[in-house]
Amino acid sequence: MALKKKKKVIKRKPAKRKPAKKRIIKKKTAVKKTVKKGAKKPVLKKKPAKKTPTQKSGKIIIKEAGKVIGKITHYFPQVRAAVIKLSAPLNTGETIKIKGHTTDLTQTVTSMELDRVPLAQAKKGQEIGLLVNSRVRQHDIVYKI
Repeated sequence: MALKKKKKVIKRKPAKRKPAKKRIIKKKTAVKKTVKKGAKKPVLKKKPAKKTPTQKSGKIIIKEAGKVIGKITHYFPQVRAAVIKLSAPLNTGETIKIKGHTTDLTQTVTSMELDRVPLAQAKKGQEIGLLVNSRVRQHDIVYKI
């Protein structure tokens, strides 16, 4: 048998990439040049400021009748109870409105609990359990009417 000669393999180094060129972006100015009839020099005209909706941390605030007293953090469908993080005090017997994308509910507060203990009055900052008449969802806003 004849011996086969081994071919010599030459490894090539990969080509180095050239660094990308920096692009210079020119900002458009807020001044527009217009020429009036009979005038030789252009007149500078300012653009009106853009109107933006009322915003808070990137979210649009929905203005509703009543004072915002909290936000729904959880809902238990079997017992029809909602967990509310309060930003204002709440008492039993007061009328509240729960408003969200698909929720619009008005009811009086009949039963509140904090750690399975019934409450007549809840303070700002507490997370309470509240019986509700229909389904609510997380991030729904609770108003006092």
